[in-house]
Amino acid sequence: MKPGTLITGAGGAIGSAVSRSLAGEDEVLFLHYHRSRENAERVKKQCEERGSEVYLIEADLSAAGGASSLAAQLHGPIGRIVYNCGSASYGLFQDIEERELYELANLHLLNAMWLVHELLPAMISRKQGSVVLISSIWGDRGAALETAYSAMKGGMNTFVKALAKETAPSGIRVNAVAPGMVDSPMMQEFTEDEQRKLAEEVPAGRFARPGEIAEAVRFLMDPAASYINGHILDVNGAW
Repeated sequence: MKPGTLITGAGGAIGSAVSRSLAGEDEVLFLHYHRSRENAERVKKQCEERGSEVYLIEADLSAAGGASSLAAQLHGPIGRIVYNCGSASYGLFQDIEERELYELANLHLLNAMWLVHELLPAMISRKQGSVVLISSIWGDRGAALETAYSAMKGGMNTFVKALAKETAPSGIRVNAVAPGMVDSPMMQEFTEDEQRKLAEEVPAGRFARPGEIAEAVRFLMDPAASYINGHILDVNGAW
């Protein structure tokens, strides 16, 4: 089996768009999901229609050990990783519960790091591989009422920059895409009026489409981007 592509959160808005973008003839895709089995099944079918060999994997990446559980289910080599997992968490930092803090840390940072840790040795052995993590504009700037989330994404950004320095001599590239506001189910936390006001704050005047984030991922995965390494690519409409 040729090295495949692992996409986490493949049932979500961004994950499904990334999956379809990377699907193609003779591509092997491992699509991860947790709760969105129905969505993942639909994305699987769409990718298969584009000629890909597709496998579904379920794992809870908000739990300790989630990455190890996922990695243990892979039955083929992985050459590309797209770590795309997220959950909304709004409120004052002083009000966050310890359980939620650790779930955010597992989902956005710790399991991302450990999943790469588990799959990296084989990539290094082949002297080829690409990792793209989905970060956030808040990982660079920080956001009030999303302090913990911002901290995890900030840690992810630093992880990308540091790991790229280690893996570049082995032909492995590690990058991230940092979206701003994206038109996704996560925005349903806000009323229509709140969404309209948020969109007005963006110089582009609108939220990103999931497909636009997917195209940024596809670009970073492409051999044409072979000299881009350790980079956080902002996709935020100049926000």
